[in-house]
Amino acid sequence: MTTERIDFYSVGHEFGEFSNFALFPIRLKKRTWPTSEHYFQAMKFKDRAIQERVRKQKTPMLAARMGRDRKLPLRRDWESAKVNVMREALEAKFTQHEDLRALLLSTGDAKLVEHTENDSYWGDGGDGSGKNMLGRLLMELRARLAESQPAA
Repeated sequence: MTTERIDFYSVGHEFGEFSNFALFPIRLKKRTWPTSEHYFQAMKFKDRAIQERVRKQKTPMLAARMGRDRKLPLRRDWESAKVNVMREALEAKFTQHEDLRALLLSTGDAKLVEHTENDSYWGDGGDGSGKNMLGRLLMELRARLAESQPAA
């Protein structure tokens, strides 16, 4: 039996809501973040002023660009913290937006893949050789949300 595979990447395509660039604000750390991308990029820094500058970027692309600016002081533990930061952002996004929760649960047991050549850590590297960490975290979250669903 083959498990269905759902590729996502671009916000404008099917399942684009799974992208961190999708315009769904989240509430975390007593602040509202325009997207999960804003939150993720801001958490790369310990300095609250830098976090706030990232949070106020007009688009997720600008937030991502700022988060990737290596002239800014990256927090020392970022490599070990980044997966949990992403997990926290996704949990906020998919529990604070009921329609997104329903969409994620509607994927059943399909393999979720961030299909892009641009990223071989969070995505699949375009050829399946990447880690697909974003897809993995979404599937992990989907399983947790399904477990907590009240029986019909």
